[in-house]
Amino acid sequence: MAQYQIQLQGDVEELVAHLDQQILRGSVSANIEDGSDLRLGDARMVVRVYERYSAFGGNRVSLGISILAVAGQLAVAAITAGGSQAMFFKINTVGEQSFLSKAVEALQSFPGAHG
Repeated sequence: MAQYQIQLQGDVEELVAHLDQQILRGSVSANIEDGSDLRLGDARMVVRVYERYSAFGGNRVSLGISILAVAGQLAVAAITAGGSQAMFFKINTVGEQSFLSKAVEALQSFPGAHG
């Protein structure tokens, strides 16, 4: 499992659209598996789960992105899972790291990434 966190500024809808475009464009086998959009008072939490095939590991890897949005402030956590063929412990996390790097690039290229 690999993880990345960042705080941004901006519109959550624009960030989600940006992530969808960048992550899906990054791999021919990438797709959106599911998502959720919750509100509690002024807070909003958007979750996206992406998945793609990892040729290096010969299996599928998932990427979950959670976005907490409050008054233009965005806290984002990206976590990957999968990508190992071992039964009891992970011996190959290249697919996870590669998928996470696509998410990091997408997040850092968002216009509100200076925050």
